Amino acid sequence: MNRNSSCAKWAPSRKKVVPGIIASRLASIGIVFPPPVPPACNYLPVVVHRETAWVSDQVAKVDGELRVFGKVGADLDIAIAREQARTCILQGLAQLSAALGSLDRVERILEVMGFVVSAPGFGRQPQVIDGASERLVDIFGEAGRHARSALGISELPRNAPVEIEMVVARRP
Repeated sequence: MNRNSSCAKWAPSRKKVVPGIIASRLASIGIVFPPPVPPACNYLPVVVHRETAWVSDQVAKVDGELRVFGKVGADLDIAIAREQARTCILQGLAQLSAALGSLDRVERILEVMGFVVSAPGFGRQPQVIDGASERLVDIFGEAGRHARSALGISELPRNAPVEIEMVVARRP
């Protein structure tokens, strides 16, 4: 990955990951997190302050690369876009796990902000972001239910179709 001089390097936390309830739930439903992807520029993937963690925007990378591009409602259908949203949220949870040491430290998902690159006239952004919301409930149960925004936009970096951010309450 090429980086220009204005972009910072980042390494995930070296905190020991302790398997627990969430790890068991992930294993039982067959979810495996991708490795956390370093940010492309000068920002942190997760900022933790007191009992809140903010997870920076995540796009759907597989093996560290974007593989799906375009506008939902023109180039991509809702099923593909929902899968992209699921991949985004898993990428965000991988970042969160690296920052916290374990997803068992998550008390509740507070908010999800979803951005969907939309063709003119496409208005089903909430159905796209439901892919991520459903995945969070699968993993965290009631603690995965959250406030949410699902916005249609004209473009995202690298021509990604979906991007997701989240705010999480954590246990001290």
